[in-house]
Amino acid sequence: MRPTVLLSILLPLFLAGAVANPVRAQEPDPQATPSDNEVNRIAKNLYCPVCENVPLDVCGTLACIQWREQIREKLTLGWSDEQIYAFFQEQYGDRALAQPPARGLNLLVYIAPPVLILGAGYLLLHALRGWRQPETEAASTGNQAASQSDDEYISRLEEELRKRE
Repeated sequence: MRPTVLLSILLPLFLAGAVANPVRAQEPDPQATPSDNEVNRIAKNLYCPVCENVPLDVCGTLACIQWREQIREKLTLGWSDEQIYAFFQEQYGDRALAQPPARGLNLLVYIAPPVLILGAGYLLLHALRGWRQPETEAASTGNQAASQSDDEYISRLEEELRKRE
């Protein structure tokens, strides 16, 4: 075979392989183990079953290590984030979730803060108005009392002067 014929056959094959390989490398491998970042993305929204108020992604207890491995297994099997959260909620209850669902008693977590803030704002506004009104009333009653005491003093003074005359 002549070198030009061989080159004309091998060059297109080589170029096709060079272009196709990067595309194939970008496809996810279904058998690949999920990375720690993928596991922690889900684990940060779950809480440790042993420690109080410690997110699963930063807790070092044996239970948390096992939970993170369960998350890794579920991700390997192709479970979605919502399916994993539902699994842990079913197994351990709402306390396992970082954001409890808005139903039942948990609904208070979503309703109480805005209601309390609005109520406190109303009370503060009402108190400020109440503090402002007595100042004007006190000033007017204070002026009347001062003028009354002045009148009494003047009348007593005039009375004493009349006695001396």
